[in-house]
Amino acid sequence: MSHIYRLARLEDAEELLGLTLRAYEPIRKLNIKFPAATADLELVKQNIIQHTCYVLEVDQAIVSTITIRRFEEITDLPCVWWFAVDTEFKGKGYGKRILRYVEEDILRDRLNAKAVALGTSDRHPWLIEMYERNGYVRFYERDYGEEGKGVFLKKELVHELSQNL
Repeated sequence: MSHIYRLARLEDAEELLGLTLRAYEPIRKLNIKFPAATADLELVKQNIIQHTCYVLEVDQAIVSTITIRRFEEITDLPCVWWFAVDTEFKGKGYGKRILRYVEEDILRDRLNAKAVALGTSDRHPWLIEMYERNGYVRFYERDYGEEGKGVFLKKELVHELSQNL
């Protein structure tokens, strides 16, 4: 079984759209207004062109995706978003793998980012807790009225080494 992490290409857009819509179906049922939840082909292409979108391929099938972008109005940290695992591959650790790859190999080791941030909704029943279990901590909330609160979390990627010297 081959695993390949790579940048998404425009020719991946249709496959990524299908994966995203399947993965975000529960978000639509909760009526949470994530752009990925109601994406169309043009929005997927814009995400690939305007941001840094990674995919995880297993045996030449895209099983997971995650994007790095900026939310300058919230933080100067790089942010991950549009994180999705195809429903056919849930529960196999592919989400953790691609998240760890982007956090460690890309952001920390290649881009020298000291931390990463992400945003989610307080209306989602388990996403905040999942991110907290993976080392993220809340640092900002934005009230969207009837749509609930946007909750922003961050994770330190570089820890002080001086304590061990």
